[in-house]
Amino acid sequence: MPREHVESGRVELRLKPEDKAVLARAAALERLDLTSFILRAALPRAQDVIAKAEELRLSERDSLRVLDLLENPPQPTERLLRAAKAGFLLE
Repeated sequence: MPREHVESGRVELRLKPEDKAVLARAAALERLDLTSFILRAALPRAQDVIAKAEELRLSERDSLRVLDLLENPPQPTERLLRAAKAGFLLE
């Protein structure tokens, strides 16, 4: 998954005046500044999106296959052995 280099700093939003007013009112009701209000809502959502994207789900059949391969690894193929001898595999 690509990751962008993010420096701390400023983020600007272009909002319709009525949307900004709604956010500002909600922030005031929560006794937060606008930035804190937006971050409080957006960061958990961003973390959920990232977690979901990085999560790997296996079916029961695939899970059992992975466990079987871990317990009973297959013999290395000739191609794999050649790659290891040529130094293409890192230890």
